[in-house]
Amino acid sequence: THLNPSDLIFPMFVVPGKGVRKEISPMPGNYQISLDLLINEATEILDAGVSAVMLFGIPESKDEEATGAWADNGIIQQAIQILKQEYPDLIVVADTCLCEYMSHGHCGVVGKNGHIDNDLSVGLIARTAVSQARAGADMVAPSDMMDGRIGAVRRALDEDGMPLIPIMSYAAKYATCFYGPFRVAAESTPAFGDRRAYQMDPANVREALREVELDVMEGADILMVKPALSYLDVISRVRDTFDLPVAAYNVSGEFSMIKAAAKNGWIDGEAAMMEVLISI
Repeated sequence: THLNPSDLIFPMFVVPGKGVRKEISPMPGNYQISLDLLINEATEILDAGVSAVMLFGIPESKDEEATGAWADNGIIQQAIQILKQEYPDLIVVADTCLCEYMSHGHCGVVGKNGHIDNDLSVGLIARTAVSQARAGADMVAPSDMMDGRIGAVRRALDEDGMPLIPIMSYAAKYATCFYGPFRVAAESTPAFGDRRAYQMDPANVREALREVELDVMEGADILMVKPALSYLDVISRVRDTFDLPVAAYNVSGEFSMIKAAAKNGWIDGEAAMMEVLISI
């Protein structure tokens, strides 16, 4: 098994303002970055041999319809255009979700009964994907785990004349405590409740295979398992069952544990990182 920087996708957290490069406290070495500094960051990434980035946006304001996610001048739409203009060969993947843009931090529209309205949410997710692809994204990555969203995104892209834009589906995304540092980075902690109603039960691998199968049937091009290290068994089962490329998201909590232990001198951080990535 070999690992190369070109196998990796680098997350970029884009924020409003100018001259902003704010370190994310629970994720040492990762930063929230304003639009004007994106090119400098992308240059470092490319020089390191990484050829792809995934964009997460933190808008100036949030609302209950996630307007900033699908607006033509949304922060991610602007970031895509900036990066593709300077580095047309850089693979730009857009995280396609609503949580960063919702006033309540959930991945979908909250209905009058206080529950997530799946169908309304799927419509906004598809609209977001089209907006991101129009801005120049090479790939969209729906991360919400709403039922039917891959099919809706595929239809929306096709109807908008973009049948070649691939979809990397967060096909098996678990409701886990390991997302904690990311929610600090993306400023998307739910204001109430949790995400167990639409993300997956950590104790159930068979559910994962059912969810992945649905995404395959609906038109996903790449299947992602998230988190990665905690669910190596799921990655293995997905690989054995489906003949599509499999991606694995080594999430913030998994990353931060290694960083914290290395800072305390408990483990060799570089060696642990490589061991983890090779295992994935």
